[in-house]
Amino acid sequence: MTPRQPVVEIIDPQMVDILRKMTPAERLNMAAGMWESAWGMLRGAIRHEHPEWNEKQVNQEIARRISHGEVDPAKVNHGGQ
Repeated sequence: MTPRQPVVEIIDPQMVDILRKMTPAERLNMAAGMWESAWGMLRGAIRHEHPEWNEKQVNQEIARRISHGEVDPAKVNHGGQ
């Protein structure tokens, strides 16, 4: 696989201020919520694309997409929830 170029994104100063005021636990909780949201959106898209797939196949595809192909789908057997 070809290495990806790093991407630097500029964060809005107001968002930086909000994040700095959060505790580490609050930031971790926010990140966990974003992870669950991404997993759920992917699950819906994959189920739409492949309605015939079982839960294990869907989870393997989610892992493949989230990891950009770095995860061996055959070793994935659980969901993100």
